[in-house]
Amino acid sequence: MTTAHRFRIVGLQASLFADAFAMDAAARRAAGIHVVVADKAPGFPCRVSLADAAVGEELLLLPFTHQPGDSPYRSSGPIFVRKGAVAPCLPAGFIPEYVSGRLMSVRAYDAGHWMVDATVTEGTALAPELDRLLADERVEYLHLHNARRGCYSCRVERA
Repeated sequence: MTTAHRFRIVGLQASLFADAFAMDAAARRAAGIHVVVADKAPGFPCRVSLADAAVGEELLLLPFTHQPGDSPYRSSGPIFVRKGAVAPCLPAGFIPEYVSGRLMSVRAYDAGHWMVDATVTEGTALAPELDRLLADERVEYLHLHNARRGCYSCRVERA
């Protein structure tokens, strides 16, 4: 990828999940949080590191409000977060294997958090679609979802 692309893929901040990792088992259960161990790779995509966990790595599977905006599109769903994960600072135009290896649903939102466009594409063909959507002046940001399972993957911003 080159820096000529308009986009930057952004993971979640690890600090959002520090309390969940510190909870005892009863508190986790009450919050709908489960500890899982990756038993295959790929298959456990971490929303912080933007990488799949290796076999044997510990993760949390927990509910997360990925679209908190005040609109009818407010939404949450399950995500994986690896223990000790660190959010990378990816260069503009770079698509990690975590994304390129999956069929992605792309949702474009305006400043009011209303969906204004959407598409589905293979991760290997994603860059031109991200550039196309971000060329629309109405679009403020994009969300990527794993199309097969529907889970939130990551945010895409203008570079």
